[in-house]
Amino acid sequence: MTGFVSMALAGREVARWHDTFEIMTWRSVLGVMIVLGAARISGQWGALRARNMGLHLIRNLSHFTGQNLWFAALTLIPLAQLFALEFSYPILVTLAAPLVLGERLTPRGLLAAGIGFAGVLLVAQPWGKGGLSFGTVLAMLAAVGFAGSALSTKRLTRSAPVIEILLWLTVMQAVFGAVMMMGDGVWRWPTAASAPWLALIGVAGLGAHFCMTRALALAPASVVIPIDFLRLPLIAALGALLYHENLSIPVILGGAVILWANWINLRNRPDTPQPLPLDET
Repeated sequence: MTGFVSMALAGREVARWHDTFEIMTWRSVLGVMIVLGAARISGQWGALRARNMGLHLIRNLSHFTGQNLWFAALTLIPLAQLFALEFSYPILVTLAAPLVLGERLTPRGLLAAGIGFAGVLLVAQPWGKGGLSFGTVLAMLAAVGFAGSALSTKRLTRSAPVIEILLWLTVMQAVFGAVMMMGDGVWRWPTAASAPWLALIGVAGLGAHFCMTRALALAPASVVIPIDFLRLPLIAALGALLYHENLSIPVILGGAVILWANWINLRNRPDTPQPLPLDET
């Protein structure tokens, strides 16, 4: 939770110097070094193999797209609104899982999806003055990208250790970011001012995903995920304190509805598959 919140705050600060493609490139370059170092220290070098590359490509294109849209929305809408819309991606996963993973869509899953959609409408407020804002649309599309990444990751974890997934996550996204970064002919190197924020994004993002994986190995999802939901009130408080963002009633209500829908969905899954043990990841 701390890692995800830190990444959001660092992303907003570093946006003064770098665009989203540059942020993703430097974050991923640091991530490659961290993963390779971790693999060497932990004796898992042999687990770094080139398997399921088509699925890795799909997973990382989805995540790269979603993360870039998320960083773009980060500077356009309040932090609480961004996090509330991000939390809608598990609902999208529930709806797509029967097609992608062959899982059964239950009536409770449909109910959770309907409630979650109502929460998204409350947060986005398409009926408001001017309709959907550009930042809101970016955040909603980012949730779609994260859902695609989650579905692909679920497929990958059936045969690939976590260290392999993290390796190709960082390597592929470093390449994607470098290609897109050079597209506009401008290559901004980290500066003394931006480097600490970029380093925080790289360490916090990778560390948060690793901590979440380990938490799910140690406790049921019904225990772990509600703790992660505390990101929403925490980021709302930090947004108000650091950036003087107003907490609107629709965002608070909509965020609560989205979290409620996710809780219903969690209760729909009594058997939560566990990640691979640490010595295999």
